[in-house]
Amino acid sequence: MTTHDQPVRCSPEELRTLFLFEKLSDEQLAWLCREGEVVEVQPGYVFREGEPAECFYVLMEGTVVLLRRVGTDEVEVNRTSDRGVYAGAFQAYVGDRRAQMYTGSLKVTEPSRFFVLNAEKFAQLMRDWFPMAMHLLEGLFFGNQSARRATGQRERLLALGSLSAGLTHELNNPAAAAVRATASLRERVAGMRHKLGGIAHGQWQRETLETLIRLQEEAAERVPKAQALDPIEASDAEDAVADWMDSHDIASGWDLAPVFVQAGLDSAWLDQVAAAVEPSVLDGALRWLNYTVDTELLMNEIEDSTTRISTLVGAAKQYSQLDRAPYQPVNVHELLDSTLLMLSGKLGAGITVVKDYDRGLPQIPAYPGELNQVWTNLIDNAVSAMTGTGTLTIRTARDGDLVLIEFGDTGPGIPPEVMGRIFEPFFTTKPVGEGTGLGLDISWRIVVNKHHGALTAESEPGNTRFQVRLPLRPPEPDNQEGA
Repeated sequence: MTTHDQPVRCSPEELRTLFLFEKLSDEQLAWLCREGEVVEVQPGYVFREGEPAECFYVLMEGTVVLLRRVGTDEVEVNRTSDRGVYAGAFQAYVGDRRAQMYTGSLKVTEPSRFFVLNAEKFAQLMRDWFPMAMHLLEGLFFGNQSARRATGQRERLLALGSLSAGLTHELNNPAAAAVRATASLRERVAGMRHKLGGIAHGQWQRETLETLIRLQEEAAERVPKAQALDPIEASDAEDAVADWMDSHDIASGWDLAPVFVQAGLDSAWLDQVAAAVEPSVLDGALRWLNYTVDTELLMNEIEDSTTRISTLVGAAKQYSQLDRAPYQPVNVHELLDSTLLMLSGKLGAGITVVKDYDRGLPQIPAYPGELNQVWTNLIDNAVSAMTGTGTLTIRTARDGDLVLIEFGDTGPGIPPEVMGRIFEPFFTTKPVGEGTGLGLDISWRIVVNKHHGALTAESEPGNTRFQVRLPLRPPEPDNQEGA
């Protein structure tokens, strides 16, 4: 309480004029005056958010302002001169089962009078005068807490299930490709062994073998440098190589052509082979080189597939932050990219993702695992709103002492009549069974309460934007605790 408080006489008759006390008996009003006090408060703070909730305040005369902390700012949420409004330790009835802290700040703008009751006395009043009401309130308070925890856990499990399904799908594709390539590689190596045996028993000159080995090395070097062709270009190139094979009497040359074309080896290169070896061994030389090229291509495919798997595992590790400290400097773009990769299976072919990143942004202090949960919720909502077709734009920029991360979608927009409720717990516009109504509530608490930032939304048909603003610098040490 402010140091300017001055106790004044408490009148049971005046207390009865307040709506909060009008139904009390004379004995109860006398008890209030005996156990509490009336104080005059000069302009300034009565109490501040986060301080121990020690008193219950009822306005008798004056003007009060209730404020809540949003990031580093205090935002006015109510201003009133209505007699009887109350604030402070009005949850003291739950006792030590909940940390008793002021959930907002209260200040007066003019000399004001309050009836003030100690928190312990207020809890005693509730227990003695309204035992049934107190039990109902306790049940409501803790029941809501349990419901929110349970539903919040289900929200996380649903998100985890969706991510796991998407990750499984994304991992399955490169894993299956690696398995197929490995099986094909085993066949090619067996063919090379057989062909090598034929060469060993043949009448190959030393110079021919040396030339063949040189061409083999040259072909292997050209494989990773080969540029991908579109289907029409590839078909034309294969026809040209197959025709070359036919003109040189190579049996089933059409079967060899796709491998040479994929490696970027055209008719001009085949002319070099034909000029370097005897016509009698050209067929065997080309098949040996084809095995070599195909083997290199398969090894490249296996490398690409396993690299993709490694990238996905790295993204999952980055997303979950299993090996990271909970609060640390982070690169928001790395977090965004890992979340997009985790959700890639859910985005689908109809969603175009546009990344408008300011790569010059510095790292920011944050809880990365929880920010990834925010990104997941906002991206998932955007994708759901667009029903599989549209553009998701993720933009980052500096906004003064804050970093802005904006998620835009081209969906139908949020109706104006529900815009003011989207951050309420359990409120959802999704069909029954498809949403818990906690995604935005959880996101708001992570951004605002835990990171001292801001989460806002703007919407019109075809342009909905959720904007997250996070501070560039860490808050004071005593403000780094979670909500």
